[in-house]
Amino acid sequence: MHRIARISLAIVLSLAVAILTAWAALAIWYRLPAAELGRAVASGIFVLLGLVTIIALFSRFRIRAFVLFVAVFAAVLVWWSTIKPLDHADWAPDVARQVTGTRDGNLLTLKDVRDFEWRSNTDFTERWTTRTYDLSGVQTADLFMSYWSGTKIAHVIMSFGFSGGDYLAWSIEVRRRSGGEFSPVADLFKSNPLVIIAAEERDVVGVRSNVRGEDVQIYRLKASPDTARALLLEYVSDANALSTTPEFYNSITTNCTTTIVKMMRAVGDVVPFDWRLIVNGYLPDYAYARGALDTRLPLSELRALAHIDERAREAGLSPDFSRLIRVGVPSPASSGH
Repeated sequence: MHRIARISLAIVLSLAVAILTAWAALAIWYRLPAAELGRAVASGIFVLLGLVTIIALFSRFRIRAFVLFVAVFAAVLVWWSTIKPLDHADWAPDVARQVTGTRDGNLLTLKDVRDFEWRSNTDFTERWTTRTYDLSGVQTADLFMSYWSGTKIAHVIMSFGFSGGDYLAWSIEVRRRSGGEFSPVADLFKSNPLVIIAAEERDVVGVRSNVRGEDVQIYRLKASPDTARALLLEYVSDANALSTTPEFYNSITTNCTTTIVKMMRAVGDVVPFDWRLIVNGYLPDYAYARGALDTRLPLSELRALAHIDERAREAGLSPDFSRLIRVGVPSPASSGH
């Protein structure tokens, strides 16, 4: 019985060592400040340490091997804790600025609202503006899903509609450097900071539908003006915080979906954990099940009407973009949800 217990414990510890070894090896590979060869050697040494530890766990050297592994892993954690996000770097132009906002009564003034004119993914006119919005005019909140890699993963954008027909979109993105690319794996390991972009829809939505050829869908949320306004202000609060205290983007824990969920909880909405918050391509299914969309129609019909690509191409990136992409899209009556 004692032997069975010892073997069972060794198996459990081996699984833990294997997981920690994989994480540490990848962390070293992606973040060690060394040339590629140096990173490969350091990562390989840690993998070798993990393998030796697992083998030793089934021998009389198990205690000493495990203690050594824990000590080395602790050293990696200490090093890891010293890695902080950069505040200044040669950022890619479209994520070069972090929006900030100030409020004076019902007037919200935002600095560095993006309003790029896109001709292609590499040919565009940069334009950053300062805008003032009347918070009493906030009417709606809409959810954009931009599917860039199949149906399981999407980029999420929230947009707020004002009386008079103006819209302001918010996009939580990777603040990559010039020439850098988005990597879901690398961004699990403190590779890039987070940035919150406030922009015209014809910019931040249009570049995805009309320039990058992504499958963009719009879902109009069943949110009261008060709820929409509170969520908008939560975006402003988080943007202001990021401008002074940068955070890392993380593909699982701190991304375009999880940050929105955090904001919705902050304004008092109940958002139970669900696997669709991680595999976020299914976020419309989750929202429909929670009653946040127009449930008068089947979800399949809502999804069919949600695709904006054809309307967006016909509209072009014109000043009338926001109105035209909503033609035929159901707008649920406000219910205070």
